[in-house]
Amino acid sequence: MCGRTACSLGADNLRRACAYRDRRGRHRQPEWVRGERYQPSYNKGPQSSGPVLLSRRHLHQDADSSERVLMDMRWGLVPSWFKQDNPSKLQFNTSNCRSDTMLSKSSYKGALLKGKRCVVLADGFYEWQQQSGGKQPYFIYFPQTKDAMDKETEGDEEWKGWRLLTMAGIFDCWEPPSGGEMLYTYTIITVDASKDVSFIHHRMPAILDGDEAIRKWLDFAEVPTQEAVKLIQPTENIVFHPVSTFVNNIRNNAPECVAPIELGAKKEVKATPSNKVMLGWLKSSQEGSPQKKENDLPKWTSQFIHSPSPKKTSADVLQQWLGKQGQPAAKKRKA
Repeated sequence: MCGRTACSLGADNLRRACAYRDRRGRHRQPEWVRGERYQPSYNKGPQSSGPVLLSRRHLHQDADSSERVLMDMRWGLVPSWFKQDNPSKLQFNTSNCRSDTMLSKSSYKGALLKGKRCVVLADGFYEWQQQSGGKQPYFIYFPQTKDAMDKETEGDEEWKGWRLLTMAGIFDCWEPPSGGEMLYTYTIITVDASKDVSFIHHRMPAILDGDEAIRKWLDFAEVPTQEAVKLIQPTENIVFHPVSTFVNNIRNNAPECVAPIELGAKKEVKATPSNKVMLGWLKSSQEGSPQKKENDLPKWTSQFIHSPSPKKTSADVLQQWLGKQGQPAAKKRKA
C-alpha cells in the first residue's frame, strides 16, 4: 500500500524535475495550476494535498493531450457522483486503489474509463514493516545517480537533482451539490510488492519508470485505457533504507523523517552505490552556500551521516547465512 509520502522540492524546482518532451519533441516544463496552494512536506498523508501531473486537455479541451500540467490535489479520491454536501462524509478509504479491482469498483471505474489518469509525485514513500517489537518504517525511492549530489544550475537548464518517484494514479473532480469550487482529488494505484521490498509489505504503489511510461499513462487521447493499464506492474528499480519512528507522527515534518538510520548499531555497515549517493547528498545539503535557495534539494540532516543502511537483498541474506555456516561448530560438552 502507500499511506505516507515525502515531496520536499519547492514549486519551481518541482517543475524543472518534471521536464519532458512533447509530441513534437520540444523540451517543456509543465505549468502549475493553482501552484500557490502547493506546500512541500517530508510527511504527507491522506487528506493532505500533493502534486500530480496530468494532461492539459483535462482542463482545456483544445489542448494537445501530450502537454502536461502540475496541479495540487487532495489525496483520497472523491467520486464525481458523490451526492453528500461534505466530502469528508465519504464512508470508505480511497487513498489507495488496488490494480485488480480498479476497473470494477464504482469509485474508480468511471474516472479511469474517462481517461482521468494522473502521476503522483514524491521524493519517495514510507512503508512500515511489522516486527515483534512494533513497526519499523522504511523510505523507498528511485536509485539516484551521482548527478543528484551536484548543485543544481539555475533557469531552464537540465535538472540534475533528485529523481522524483512517479506513481500511477486516478483523479476525479467533485462539485458540491450546493455549488462552489470544484474539488480535485486522487488515489494511488497499488500492486503486489516486488521481491526486494516484499519483506517490508506485501503491497506497493504502481510506479511508472521512465518518461515513456509516464507519457502513455497521461496521454489518454492517444493511449486507450486497455493499453494504459498494462503499465501497472511492480518494479524492481527501487531502493530503500530504514528511517526513524519520528515519521510515525504525521505532525512531524522535518528532514529527520527521511534520514537513514542504522538498524543494529553494533553491526558494521558496508557502503553501497545508492548509499554513497545518499551520503554525498547529505553532506552537500549541509554545505550549501547562503545563496542556495530553500527546497533546491531535499534537506537531509547531518546527524545521520555516519549511519547509512545498505539495501538488503536476497543475496545479502544468503551471504550472511554462508558466513554463519563457515564458522566453526561449537564443541559439545562432555557428559
